[in-house]
Amino acid sequence: MGFPKNFLWGGATAANQCEGGFNEGGRGLANVDICPSGERRSAIIRGKVDDLFCKTEWHYPSHEAVDMYHHYKEDIALFAEMGFKVYRLSIAWTRIFPNGDEQLPNKAGLQFYKNIFHECHKYNIEPLVTISHFDCPVHLIKTIGGWKNRKMIDYYLKLCKVLFTEYKGLVKYWLTFNEINMILHAPFMGAGLVFREGDDEEKIKYQAAHHELVASALATKMAHKIDAENKIGCMFAAGSAYPFSCKPQDVWEALQVDRENYFFVDVQSRGEYPSYAVKALKRKNCMPLMQKDDTAILKSHPVDFVAFSYYNSRCIASEVDPANMAAGNLFASAKNPYLKYSQWGWPIDPLGLRITLNEVYDRYQKPLFIVENGLGAMDTPDENGYVEDDYRIDYLREHIKAMKDAVELDGVDLIGYTAWGPIDLVSASTGEMKKRYGFIYVDKDDDGNGTLARSRKKSFYWYKRVIETNGEIL
Repeated sequence: MGFPKNFLWGGATAANQCEGGFNEGGRGLANVDICPSGERRSAIIRGKVDDLFCKTEWHYPSHEAVDMYHHYKEDIALFAEMGFKVYRLSIAWTRIFPNGDEQLPNKAGLQFYKNIFHECHKYNIEPLVTISHFDCPVHLIKTIGGWKNRKMIDYYLKLCKVLFTEYKGLVKYWLTFNEINMILHAPFMGAGLVFREGDDEEKIKYQAAHHELVASALATKMAHKIDAENKIGCMFAAGSAYPFSCKPQDVWEALQVDRENYFFVDVQSRGEYPSYAVKALKRKNCMPLMQKDDTAILKSHPVDFVAFSYYNSRCIASEVDPANMAAGNLFASAKNPYLKYSQWGWPIDPLGLRITLNEVYDRYQKPLFIVENGLGAMDTPDENGYVEDDYRIDYLREHIKAMKDAVELDGVDLIGYTAWGPIDLVSASTGEMKKRYGFIYVDKDDDGNGTLARSRKKSFYWYKRVIETNGEIL
């Protein structure tokens, strides 16, 4: 039986991690453009931002990234060579509206993405477009505070209207926000939130999240009205939370962590704030201010499908032991003694993907789409740029097996799978190039040096075979 014949195999990128050309074609400055590499990055993406401009002494990896802005034809041709059925990418908001509040969109930016979509269709690749992927115009952060301010809904919907209208017939799969739950863990990167001393950060984050949830529902309504063929998905960072032990307190704490992540999808998929969230937010004095029509808007316009990223599961203990914490991720997690770990300290848990697929499908009963999954690792290329990345193949093989079991044995309705970083790109969490995910090697280092030459890794040919056989040969 295996995967359905129309299963969408492909890969996923984000504009700020691969595109570059940050000041070309009329593009404005975005929040990600002022997130430097190095030790300062973590505090800045969490909202501890002193200045909303770039400093000459710091390195900003998004400015050039892997320069897909100038290489997109070459890159899409390589995706087509692998046999991609779908390519997930994001729109750089500031390419369309450089400041975010202009009356008219930037024609050069519109044409750039139109060219990309035409290039995809030339190879029968379906675009899957993330409207906002860790992306907020700096001008809107300076003038209205980013997603703290309800006015952001109108600016976002103006962007959506342009995209849905301009690309009607070229794009039918859309995601409203990337990893919407990351607003709780990386609020500046996720929503342009800057905190000052004395701010009630939790309250601000949940108010901003409410604005995004309303915006997502209204975008879904708009997309369906402009083109009945449009399919709109939400997207969250997934990974089931395991209790560290069978101690009831650990089980309870793991449930709370799962609920924190599912809250966003509960609203976007079911159309209302779940009772557990209302109680918890009121207890913390974080219940968002709402306008009278908000509940009706959320209820009337749920998403068509649920998309998520999966890199690892999490292990939750009620009593935190600093000596037993997993490293490298924005999510706090205890070390799971039953799992192996990546070079960046992320647990490797293929069965966890099957568990997560079942939990999410049981909860929402809507089609699912895995839109990120991959292994960040240091690659050593030979003189031709070829990498023997068997470790990446092993990781992906086991995760695809688990995915196949969820479909074939458990009955999960899965639309497709886009491996994260089909081409090497900048890591969102660390800003590094050496943390590579791609099937395609890019000659670029952490300091910005390199020729940007593309070359196929061993995993390139492996994934090509996976797609050719619809996941039968792994």
